[in-house]
Amino acid sequence: MEALTLWGRRNSSNVQKVLWLLDELQLEYTLAERGGAHGGLTKSDYLALNPNGRVPTLRDGELVVWESHAILRYLAAVYSKDRLWPDDPRHRAAVDQWTDWTATRFQLAWMSVFWRVVRTPRHLQEPDIIAAALEETHACLQLLDDRLAGTEYLAGPQLSYADIAAGVSLYRWFNMPVQRKNLPNVTRWYEHLKERPAFQANVMVSFDDLRGRLEY
Repeated sequence: MEALTLWGRRNSSNVQKVLWLLDELQLEYTLAERGGAHGGLTKSDYLALNPNGRVPTLRDGELVVWESHAILRYLAAVYSKDRLWPDDPRHRAAVDQWTDWTATRFQLAWMSVFWRVVRTPRHLQEPDIIAAALEETHACLQLLDDRLAGTEYLAGPQLSYADIAAGVSLYRWFNMPVQRKNLPNVTRWYEHLKERPAFQANVMVSFDDLRGRLEY
């Protein structure tokens, strides 16, 4: 089988989702570093793969997929054998629901905090905007905490790609210099994820090189 190729940078949370899933599935792949300090996103050969000029992009044989959650869904459907994305549409619905919610609400919230607290130089930070972003992030995390009160993982008793889409946030969230509410079920979920080697290798990585950097 031809090895998969992933284009991206290891300090991108969207790329980390795909790296985590690839390792979770123990798939062989080649990482072609693009974006950030590696550049290359505006070159014609890359734009031919991903016209958005963003990362990640995955190639599996002749198939090219971009958008991180679409890549997760594809890999889970093809390679996880009913484990990370159930074959039964009734069971699958919860996975898709929490993944789409992550894309449309949760990621926008926590990334807003990350950009304003970590990526923005201190002298440019705006406390009122940070406070509003924190309020929305805590509202999202409360929804997660309520959900996780009755289940070990977001879509049920076992890991799914919904946990990867949403859970990639947790290392940064718990290591940002912000006031965090006590959400015991989210904390428990994070502790479970931290036990997974693929999470340790691809998500629990330093983001110091992103501090105070707005250029990428």
